Amino acid sequence: MRKKVDERIRTLIENGVKTRHRSMFIVNLHYMLSKAVIKSRPTVLWCYKDKLELSSHKKKRAKQVKKLMQRGLLDPEKVDPFSLFVESGGLTYCLYKDSERILGNTFGMCVLQDFEALTPNLLARTIETVEGGGLIVLLLRSLSSLTSLYTMVMDVHERFRTESHSEAAGRFNERFLLSLASCKACVIMDDELNILPISSHIRSITAVPVKEVASHFYNLEDSEGLSEAERDLKNLKEQLNEDFPVGPLIKKCCTLDQGKAVITFLDAILDKALRSTVVSLAARGRGKSAALGLAVAGAIAAGYSNIFVTAPSPDNLKTLFEFICKGFDALEYKEHIDYDVVKSTNPEFKKATVRINIYRQHRQTIQYIQPHEHEKLSQVELLVVDEAAAIPLPVVKSLLGPYLVFLSSTVNGYEGTGRSLSLKLLQQLEEQSQMPTKSVENSLSGRLFKKIELSESIRYASGDPIESWLNTLLCLDVANSIPNISRLPPPSECDLYYVNRDTLFSYHKDSELFLQRMMALYVASHYKNSPNDLQLMADAPAHHLFVLLGPVDESKNHLPDILCVIQVCLEGHISRKSAIKSLSDGRQPFGDQIPWKFCEQFQDTVFPTLSGARIVRIATHPSAMRLGYGSAAVELLTRYELHSLSVCFVITQLNILEPFWKV
Repeated sequence: MRKKVDERIRTLIENGVKTRHRSMFIVNLHYMLSKAVIKSRPTVLWCYKDKLELSSHKKKRAKQVKKLMQRGLLDPEKVDPFSLFVESGGLTYCLYKDSERILGNTFGMCVLQDFEALTPNLLARTIETVEGGGLIVLLLRSLSSLTSLYTMVMDVHERFRTESHSEAAGRFNERFLLSLASCKACVIMDDELNILPISSHIRSITAVPVKEVASHFYNLEDSEGLSEAERDLKNLKEQLNEDFPVGPLIKKCCTLDQGKAVITFLDAILDKALRSTVVSLAARGRGKSAALGLAVAGAIAAGYSNIFVTAPSPDNLKTLFEFICKGFDALEYKEHIDYDVVKSTNPEFKKATVRINIYRQHRQTIQYIQPHEHEKLSQVELLVVDEAAAIPLPVVKSLLGPYLVFLSSTVNGYEGTGRSLSLKLLQQLEEQSQMPTKSVENSLSGRLFKKIELSESIRYASGDPIESWLNTLLCLDVANSIPNISRLPPPSECDLYYVNRDTLFSYHKDSELFLQRMMALYVASHYKNSPNDLQLMADAPAHHLFVLLGPVDESKNHLPDILCVIQVCLEGHISRKSAIKSLSDGRQPFGDQIPWKFCEQFQDTVFPTLSGARIVRIATHPSAMRLGYGSAAVELLTRYELHSLSVCFVITQLNILEPFWKV
């Protein structure tokens, strides 16, 4: 039976296509999208946990539809829309556990089923692949009401439970649902496509004026209708058209930021100052790796012979090598004639590209090395380090030397791994580039330093409401949320406060501001961060949060400054029976890290029965570091009635943590 679909659904889809902004639906509107989009039929990414919710007769139906299409007898108005969707949508199926393989790909639509299997990391990873004008569709099973999501048992909760803390909360789901009401590009519908009135903006979805339509989908020969950035990029390409190698390479750039980055890289290459470091920083999806790839192609054209590239894994270099080859195409290099691409034979690297041999001018090489293989850099002229923030800081420092270095890193987003790189290494590089070479005797001394920041997204237009919603929900862009502290009180005057997590994750505007500031301290610290940490903080029953605050003036109507955050996990209180069974089975259950380590190491079944707390994270405000606030917070924490207070950390070459915990 046919049903008239709410006109607001079509309007929202068409608005997204016109403005290059993404839309989110909580169901299946591919046919409407395919009619609205001004290009070929959109590709679809379908992600699921372990079982596809599709017809078992898919192959048989596929043959029938294919025959009808070939004979020109297929009427889209009469055919089953879902069959048409499955057949002609260009579907890519992906298990959630294999979601890393879709990184770097772009789709017109993303379908997420099995809500209980979703994690913040998966949410960020999959939604980020959708281009402007595309759709994100979230499929929910039958629910008596939307508030049932609050109590839904998520798969990840299994990892949060311990013997003494068995009930995981649903705070993250509650905040997720409340956040949807603030997203102006999100619509929630029932199984009959009736829109649920969860927010006021739902009532007023109107078509955007034609003048706001993005020019991305149109081949305009003049500047009419282009945004200022697009017009500047077009002018830049025209100005550099005759310059080699920058002219052909700049034509491959999609945004003005990316074009400026390529020019900066090529300036350093053509200067041939072998003591330069150029750093590219941006959120995910801004074209950093692509700009690096085009620059490396330019370095080959400029005559560089030995170029090494490194990253945490060869998989991270897929886009880099892809754009090196695209750069070669722009420079009219021919594969198998001018260059050869060598794939890895190591099973761990999954046939990733690890080397390109070039023969056009003379023998030239682009070679992948693992980050710790710095001894191979004796003959290098250019070293490229992609995703540098995911590599330990001492390792990155060991890679620097008397040659040109390009560093690229994700500073926020789900791959952002803390600001250790930007806070320490980049600060040192900038300071020491301004010092006389003789005054500093190390690998950083006397280096020229340039920093590039890319802000414009490649896949979708600026101001995308889905990006804004996701950044807020997962605290992905909190680097600028750290307020300046007007006054630093003595540590002895500070108090340690317990944070009520029900209030913190309630999505109240003041709670949100406090949460963003707390997460900003984590990001500003040395910790590796991921969106999944947020769900752990919210739902894990054994985890608790404390903040160190100065004297609070209740007469002032503003949030107090957070000097220090401590995340604690309560451990122990395990029965001797469980401890004995764990020893005999040779396995450790999730959680209770310290008790199980003691039990395993000393064959002690009594220690796990005691109650203790493990400090999971402690982060101090950047303006209050090394002033005693962290120690004061730990001292106040020890006043709780616990059998033990412990911490687990790895000692690195920096040796910063050990003195703190020894004190």
